[in-house]
Amino acid sequence: MPLEDLSPVHSQPLPPDANPEEALNAEEQFPASPLARLHRDQVRTLQVNIGKRCNLACHHCHVESSPKRTEGLSPEGCARILELLAKNPGIGTLDLTGGAPELHPGFRDLVRGARALGRRVIDRCNLTVLFEPGQEDTAAFLADRGVEIVASLPCYTAENLEEQRGRGVFAPSIHALKLLNTLGYGRGNPQRVLDLVYNPLGPRLPSEQNKLEAEYRARLKEDFGIDFDHLLTLTNMPIKRFAHSLARQGQMQAYMSLLVAHFNPATLPGLMCRQLISVDHRGHFFDCDFNQALDLPLPGPVHDIWSLDNLGDFEGQQIRTAPHCFGCAAGSGSGCGGAVV
Repeated sequence: MPLEDLSPVHSQPLPPDANPEEALNAEEQFPASPLARLHRDQVRTLQVNIGKRCNLACHHCHVESSPKRTEGLSPEGCARILELLAKNPGIGTLDLTGGAPELHPGFRDLVRGARALGRRVIDRCNLTVLFEPGQEDTAAFLADRGVEIVASLPCYTAENLEEQRGRGVFAPSIHALKLLNTLGYGRGNPQRVLDLVYNPLGPRLPSEQNKLEAEYRARLKEDFGIDFDHLLTLTNMPIKRFAHSLARQGQMQAYMSLLVAHFNPATLPGLMCRQLISVDHRGHFFDCDFNQALDLPLPGPVHDIWSLDNLGDFEGQQIRTAPHCFGCAAGSGSGCGGAVV
């Protein structure tokens, strides 16, 4: 069964817009009032986008990474991240993203430093990067240090995956998963966690996460002998490259209407921004990776990683919201850990 047939919500084509660019920006048209009262709980995860360089240029990438991007966190910034972890024992997780975070020259030092501090480390990996020049031992490095891998795999078929991520990406993605399995990833070992990430192909909500995970598990095992731990479903956020695609197709207005129509207040307690703080390659703080991509700073005084030592200061602060936040609160919800409810 084609993957997109699993999407039960608005799987039919969406109608064209008269003015697609206005949908994301018009707060009065899509008021964020159900989201506007969000405040942060205790910060438990420090998510750092250490650079925008990537070996891929995926169509849905909300940070618009590519091989041509050169932005990256400075050596001083990497050292400061480890210093902040040491000063804030309540931060249990360092979540490294990009771009392809493995391509940043400070990636391994960040992993070593955070693991030495006893922190959980997540590597948000596109899989194909494991075969880039100089990355031949990256998979073994991650396994040796018990790094959790969250790997993007938008589909288990070549046609759908390569429509999102480009030609020739499917085979190395499967090869990488097999390699990770040989290293003990994806088989229930808490020191070798391998989670996969699904996002829909086009302007629709993801299918129910447990149902889709079962389908992935059966197909990857049957077709390729691949195991993994969990599947995480993410909603495509109407920003950056995906927003440009929606605008070209005349679907921005309809997609925003879909997200608003499926707003689920039960998602609010579990939204990732409630327990996470995001850092960009300049060392600036944001409420989440999506606000970071849009350069929407935290409400109140501007903070960067050098301006405060106690990340507990963020607890109780209001979270900055905008219409794109409906993407995280629609249906079963969406976040770095997959479905929220």
